[in-house]
Amino acid sequence: MAEIPATLVKQLRDRTLAPFGDCKKALVETDGDMDKAIDILRRKNSAIQAKAGDRETAEGRIGVFVDTAKGLAALIELRCESPPVTKADHFVALANDLARHIAHTPVKDVEELLTQKFIDGSGKTVFDRIGDVVGIIRENMKPVKMVRMEGSCGVYGHHDGSIGVILEVEGANTHPELLRDICMHIVAKKPLALTREDVPASLIDKEREIAKEQAEVQGKGKPANIVEKIAEGKVNSWLKDNVLLDQPFVKDESKTVGELLKSAGLKAKRFVSLRVGQL
Repeated sequence: MAEIPATLVKQLRDRTLAPFGDCKKALVETDGDMDKAIDILRRKNSAIQAKAGDRETAEGRIGVFVDTAKGLAALIELRCESPPVTKADHFVALANDLARHIAHTPVKDVEELLTQKFIDGSGKTVFDRIGDVVGIIRENMKPVKMVRMEGSCGVYGHHDGSIGVILEVEGANTHPELLRDICMHIVAKKPLALTREDVPASLIDKEREIAKEQAEVQGKGKPANIVEKIAEGKVNSWLKDNVLLDQPFVKDESKTVGELLKSAGLKAKRFVSLRVGQL
């Protein structure tokens, strides 16, 4: 084929997301055969992935997805090499697409994820889907952590992609906006646990020791029982600051998160947050 129509190049670009020049070159090489050109681009992207695979991925973003109707939600941490890429449209879409795939496709680990057929029905694997974006941006990319939940869930992804949260509840109504607001609260207030019972005993013991030391100074000269009450007050204050259901809700501090959920007929079951770069 002497000339490759621009419309054909655009079709290939739309199907592969590869750069315009690469699409045209592949079509010239295959004399306009779309399927063969796609194979060439896929092989090229795999080669780019292999070449970039050893480069450090210190940056990244959290992809988020929720399907309220089906009761599915997921988060994934997707790493890349440089800060600008975390905001690139192709990378943002990839992170959220992978979260959507995980929500609808149970997976035990990242190794299994990469071999699964991607949810879009294209026949590509998840590894291939990542390779498409690696081919465009030319940076190493890899998923490192993921979370999947089933049930009534709310999700929130911070605008810069640095953190994402899933909250699972039980109750007759889902209240998606309320759950999203509480997920935003979790990002802002960073609770350590859902309930007081979920806080590790060792952590409470450590806080109690600190509280006793402070109470002895603050209550110097007062009876022992008063000093003990001061210490317990400090521990309770610390728990109120660090337990989700005891925290005053950021949008209305006259209510705790627990009271807000109860008034909506909901009971919190668990929450999980992922932050880029944290274990």
